[in-house]
Amino acid sequence: MYNLTVNNREVSVDVPGDTPLLWVLRDELRLTGTKFGCGVAQCGACTVMMDGMTRRSCVTPIEMADGAFVETIEGLDTPESQAVQAAWVANDVPQCGWCQSGQVVSATALLTEIPQPTDDDIDNAMAGNICRCATYQRIRKAIHDAASTLEG
Repeated sequence: MYNLTVNNREVSVDVPGDTPLLWVLRDELRLTGTKFGCGVAQCGACTVMMDGMTRRSCVTPIEMADGAFVETIEGLDTPESQAVQAAWVANDVPQCGWCQSGQVVSATALLTEIPQPTDDDIDNAMAGNICRCATYQRIRKAIHDAASTLEG
């Protein structure tokens, strides 16, 4: 039995210890916003926050998440996440949408750590998130726009 807090809700799951956190979130907890992409932590579609850091949930065994605080796209509710989501809509970022939950989680983490990121900061923070529709310029602009709404 593994115990963790997901989106401010304490949960217990009885699954094998090597079960990826992604499948616990999607199959056991029915939080389907976090997506399966590659299964080897290379695309970023499965990105969640675990204890305040971005984490690829497809390769994180549930035993590593025991006792952790996990936030998924469904649970993000901070000024940074709200600014990111508003900027995503305003800049018409998504096309197919598959990668977007991971993109939004990563962008939120970036703005939480670096409120006014440079292009290099954005490129470094978002490098592990692949968008097959290639909306990278809109993603960068949306992050800058979100940052500007968080200023003073």
